Amino acid sequence: MFTGLIADLGSVSELRQGEGGATLRIATRLAGELREGDSIAVNGVCLTAREIGEREFSADVIAESLRRSSLGMLHSGAAVNLELPLRADDRLGGHIVQGHVDATGLLVELRQEGISRVLEIEVEPELSRYLVEKGSVALDGVSLTVSAISERGFAVSLIPETLQHTNLGGLAVGAQLNVEVDVLAKHVERLLTSPQGGAGSSSSLARAQSTPRSLRPRPACPAASPDAIGERL
Repeated sequence: MFTGLIADLGSVSELRQGEGGATLRIATRLAGELREGDSIAVNGVCLTAREIGEREFSADVIAESLRRSSLGMLHSGAAVNLELPLRADDRLGGHIVQGHVDATGLLVELRQEGISRVLEIEVEPELSRYLVEKGSVALDGVSLTVSAISERGFAVSLIPETLQHTNLGGLAVGAQLNVEVDVLAKHVERLLTSPQGGAGSSSSLARAQSTPRSLRPRPACPAASPDAIGERL
């Protein structure tokens, strides 16, 4: 699990495309903190590190990740956002990011607003329903706040810190970005729409009706006021 706070801006040394997948070689100062088999997020995609050197590591990218993300479009010298997994004693400074990219979004507009830079992102309609104004979204692994919702997607506003320390500062209109929506929104939708899990579903109602009255949970008693306690005494 990640938080969307980028630890280093790495550089692609090599991208080898193969049958059914690809292999990335990435240069980063984080290599010294990695061990064989460790997870690392590359532009928001959770990958497994291997062939670790002093300043580089490799990672395999399976066909599913290539289909859903922009990793297959990388080239030698491309800047990539890198993040190590969250430790149990770390601060959750961004939001819960799994490293499971849902799809790519298209950067359709870019403008300056004071010290911030606003990105307008176009996404498929099936992703739009998980986005809410002031909610969280991960773009290329960066935890961001949705600043506006539009018919074709959403907007985010980037502060100077984000522009300087992530690859989002070098984007141009037409760029493809890895998008991961808030997983909590997807779980809520699943619970509400599942024929077996929704609170108002027929299965839930049937279970409630078939449960003996003596076994049903009793409502909590309201707290007695001090005056009522005095009257009892």
